[in-house]
Amino acid sequence: MVKFLQVEGKGCDYIVLWLDCDKEGENICFEVLDAVLPVMNPTHSGEKTVFRARFSSITDTDICAAMARLGEPDHNEALSVDARQELDLRIGCAFTRFQTKYFQGKYGNLDSSLISFGPCQTPTLGFCVERHDKIQSFKPETYWVLQAKVNADKDRSLLLDWDRVRVFDREIAQMFLNMTKLEKEAQVEATSRKEKAKQRPLALNTVEMLRVASSSLGMGPQHAMQTAERLYTQGYISYPRTETTHYPENFDLKGPLRQQANHPYWADTVKRLLAEGINRPRKGHDAGDHPPITPMRSATEAELGSEAWRLYEYITRHFIATVSYDCKYLQSTISFRIGPEHFTCTGKTVISPGFTEIMPWQSVPLEESLPTCQRGDCFPVSEMKMLEKQTSPPDYLTEAELITLMEKHGIGTDASIPVHINNICQRNYVTVESGRRLKPTNLGIVLVHGYYKIDAELVLPTIRSAVEKQLNLIAQGKADYRQVLGHTLDVFKRKFHYFVDSIAGMDELMEVSFSPLAATGKPLSRCGKCHRFMKYIQAKPSRLHCSHCDETYTLPQNGTIKLYKELRCPLDDFELVLWSSGSRGKSYPLCPYCSNHPPFRDMKKGMGCNECTHPTCQHSLSMLGIGQCVECESGVLVLDPTSGPKWKVACNKCNVVAHCFENAYRVRVSADTCPTCEAALLAVDFNKAKSPLPGDETQHTGCVFCDPVFQELVELKHAASCHPMHRGGPGRRQGRGRARGRRPTGKPSARRPKDKMSALAAYFV
Repeated sequence: MVKFLQVEGKGCDYIVLWLDCDKEGENICFEVLDAVLPVMNPTHSGEKTVFRARFSSITDTDICAAMARLGEPDHNEALSVDARQELDLRIGCAFTRFQTKYFQGKYGNLDSSLISFGPCQTPTLGFCVERHDKIQSFKPETYWVLQAKVNADKDRSLLLDWDRVRVFDREIAQMFLNMTKLEKEAQVEATSRKEKAKQRPLALNTVEMLRVASSSLGMGPQHAMQTAERLYTQGYISYPRTETTHYPENFDLKGPLRQQANHPYWADTVKRLLAEGINRPRKGHDAGDHPPITPMRSATEAELGSEAWRLYEYITRHFIATVSYDCKYLQSTISFRIGPEHFTCTGKTVISPGFTEIMPWQSVPLEESLPTCQRGDCFPVSEMKMLEKQTSPPDYLTEAELITLMEKHGIGTDASIPVHINNICQRNYVTVESGRRLKPTNLGIVLVHGYYKIDAELVLPTIRSAVEKQLNLIAQGKADYRQVLGHTLDVFKRKFHYFVDSIAGMDELMEVSFSPLAATGKPLSRCGKCHRFMKYIQAKPSRLHCSHCDETYTLPQNGTIKLYKELRCPLDDFELVLWSSGSRGKSYPLCPYCSNHPPFRDMKKGMGCNECTHPTCQHSLSMLGIGQCVECESGVLVLDPTSGPKWKVACNKCNVVAHCFENAYRVRVSADTCPTCEAALLAVDFNKAKSPLPGDETQHTGCVFCDPVFQELVELKHAASCHPMHRGGPGRRQGRGRARGRRPTGKPSARRPKDKMSALAAYFV
């Protein structure tokens, strides 16, 4: 990306920055400038060449307006993002690395590939565990309620609510029942009729959108945010990351409303509003970032797809509701006296539906209208009884409730809140139950209780909230970037050292919930040092553990592991194991010791036998490598000797797999090489009854890339570009080791961009 920007920016006189108009976008502005400014044309003194466009939607009007009033990028906002990224990365890395290595070295059934800590992630988990603790410690109490029913007329009865609500002593409740049970009539003490209004909603911001998406649309916060961003980039809604719930006085409300005037679902409501005059939206909070989330053009479900449509429909209905009128209703109340006790009955009648016409789920619940009466009137009591009930525990937090708590305590930003919630779900700290409720796992509970035991501030929201305030001061130019960074790092450095010294406190809790490595897993392969069986621990991260040597060996993840023919590594005598991603995927043998302790300089940790450069081992790249990968630059195609009779050749770097020579009973890599492309030749033996070779031959040796006989027997999978064998052009290959020749021409392979500090910081935060 840097090279691309430099090529595009070379020789330019001016640069206009069109990045997202939030703090993160501001930060990227300066990354772009770092790349482009050195290659731009030199400027005359005092000449302004860098401009910043500020916009909230991708529409013609907004884009033209932004171009007409270009500004400058805000360096303070960019610095606040730099500070947040560095803090989250350094704090998260330190705590995560320590507790992951410590606990995974002791317990085998943690079932988590890493045990992470984050300044925002951990308090988020803390809210969920706090609710879990309240549920576990809850003791239900029995209480009693009086319920009275009176006859309003021949066909209708009214249920009355007791003014005392409830009592927790049965004898007292029985006494009140006895005092009222003998009464035959309920006397009217007072009546009231009052017109009330249910206010239209405030304009929509990010947090409210995420709350509604989770509670009403069944969409997780992360998924809802991704959907909203897609709607924004397609021009259907305004910028979806905003804390503001107040429209500026000069905001054109009628423009977006006219866009909806012909929509099949709400055209009538919109046309009536435009004809009668819209109601000015309520005054909300102006955070000074972007206008509230607003629909920018009309769309249908067929156009957007079901998921995006549901979110778009809510955003549009919410916007129309903000410029609609309040819902007005008449509330009637009658107060009764039965003996010495007082009871009440209420009813509601809608006068004007207002905004509830477009948001029917917000409508006033239909209740029967109360009879007309006045003080002193009497109604016959048809039933008087005492009900026994119990207090119930709170339920697990919903995502919507968790978002509210995070916003209240200043944990994360409107853009990062869904990331933090997604993190604690992915790390196996909470599970999402029905109703999108978040139930902590055993691991999540133990971690939070451990933090409370060692240093409660690591899990309480207070310290992160204070840091966020400091970061906002940097963005406003009221605090020094280096001072805030240095002070916060110093605080967490002291906390980290204390945490390391006190880790035994958390370990005591872990011992109760998880099994030690030696007692976990099942015997699989022999250790090369003591020749005893090592245990295979399948829970993530999967690994082998030798209880006699007290050594643990990590294995490749996301696949199956089994013993490989009881063969041993010639270097260390460890039994080889076979990793496989499935029948249609890749598989290769590996030595547990070599994979963790690379024996050669050009090997890296985690490599299997298909990347080992041992010159004579029958499982190594030197013996089974064929030629340069058809897709990636650094990979080598390696024969999978375990794949017969459905033979496979797979790249040892990327996901290219070639299925070949089906039903052959033996395939060997020859010592000879192809004179055209220098790839290793393959010697293939078929049964006479199943041989696809011409002339009923059963044996053939040739190059899989160049041999016309083999070209018909090779089927390439997962590759995005073609090898010259499919076009008739030659490729180049130097020997059977690592690819050193020119990469075949064709479509460029998809290269994964280098991870940035921001991506890593998001991982730990």
